[in-house]
Amino acid sequence: MPKIQMKTPLVEMDGDEMTRILWAEIKKQLLEPFVDLKTEYYDLGLKHRDETNDQVTVDSAKATLKYGVAVKCATITPNAQRVEEYNLKEMWKSPNGTIRAMLNGTVFRAPIIVKGIEPYVKNWKKPITIARHAYGDIYLNSEMRVEGAGKAELTFTAADGTVTTQLIHEFDEKGGIVQGVHNCTGSIEDFARCCFNYALDSKQDLWFGAKDTISKKYDHHFKDIFNEIYENEYKTRFEEAGIEYFYTLIDDIVARIMRSEGGMIWACKNYDGDVMSDMVSSAFGSLAMMTSVLVSPSGVYEYEAAHGTVQRHYYNHLKGEKTSTNPVATIFAWSGALRKRGELDGNAELMQFADNLEKASVATIESGKMTKDLSLITSMSNPVTLTSEEFIKAIREELEKLQCGEAKDEKLIKLEEFLDCKTVAEKREVFKDMKDILDDKLINDIAASLDIVVDEGDIEKRYRSVLNCLNTMEKYETNRFR
Repeated sequence: MPKIQMKTPLVEMDGDEMTRILWAEIKKQLLEPFVDLKTEYYDLGLKHRDETNDQVTVDSAKATLKYGVAVKCATITPNAQRVEEYNLKEMWKSPNGTIRAMLNGTVFRAPIIVKGIEPYVKNWKKPITIARHAYGDIYLNSEMRVEGAGKAELTFTAADGTVTTQLIHEFDEKGGIVQGVHNCTGSIEDFARCCFNYALDSKQDLWFGAKDTISKKYDHHFKDIFNEIYENEYKTRFEEAGIEYFYTLIDDIVARIMRSEGGMIWACKNYDGDVMSDMVSSAFGSLAMMTSVLVSPSGVYEYEAAHGTVQRHYYNHLKGEKTSTNPVATIFAWSGALRKRGELDGNAELMQFADNLEKASVATIESGKMTKDLSLITSMSNPVTLTSEEFIKAIREELEKLQCGEAKDEKLIKLEEFLDCKTVAEKREVFKDMKDILDDKLINDIAASLDIVVDEGDIEKRYRSVLNCLNTMEKYETNRFR
């Protein structure tokens, strides 16, 4: 089969530790056999960042602005221990923080839903998308350690030379720590518009929470900007789309999210989004089952895995031990970038490949083959736990079927499962599982198999009609065998 051709390169940012190992294996097994991959490559591994004084990170962000689409591997943000481990020149800043600041985008993260991996929060039925402001706050902070008595002040020098000073704190002889964070009105406006547009595109409610009762200037500025832009630019469009924008305090948002069934976009300031995206992904099953894309106001996209470099697995790998590291988030980063590249270039074949890559990954898990993190939490009986390499190869087998057109359509698979059921009770349960994929043709096929007639109407009404018939048939079948 000839390889799919790419018209325009995408930016490829390599990373660190175990995710770097998986990155190479994903390219080898799942991408290069099917796509004539064109990328502009940047090595964001910690050693190379140190060698280039972190210039490679800046260069990769500039390339992303040039080409419009990037895919990034997980990278190390060094702390004191990492500085010693890698013998670094200095404690380099987060590459994600640098890239996000240069692209001035919003990070949207959503769980990858797979049958058999149930949310820990039982009332969550729909994905919760985290919209994380990707600029400022502690990720572009200035901080110092205070060694002794003295006062810390916040000073702003205006362009005309006017100086405004505000006392932060007077320290005693034990000293302490000071941190300065900032944000820009233009960036907050871009964040708000990205969130409103994403909500309209996905037809989902948008929730936003901050702590404006305590932070009466900083957080209140976020609240005011969101409200002003919503009222002046988006209120009518939201009403026409049948969705809502909702603001409340961040702690109230958290409580409401926990009680909800999901299905909304949750806009968060930078640090809140960092924390809450990990909470949401873990509660839906696994950090490795989360999509992540940075969207800039100018239409630039950077896709990445939402987790870290899996340090412990990497150390085991260096010892020659087999690991069972989940690569799904990294695979979906590649599929997202390839789909967007195909969309921008009008390359339908590349877009279809990206869809098939995701379908193959999900189908592999739903067939009972998975990595250890998923096998520990799945509701399936007797799952097969695979190593990282075995799992990627299993995905390749599914992908090859899809690319060759050998895989059956999901609707056909479910119809066959329905027809193979021995009892009406079994048919009813399979039919209930089919609700999300039902269309008129599938309902007609099921009705014909049951020798019933279902009146025309909307899908929900026809679904209820068939379900009622199955309930009646089950009662008759049960009474007949008493």
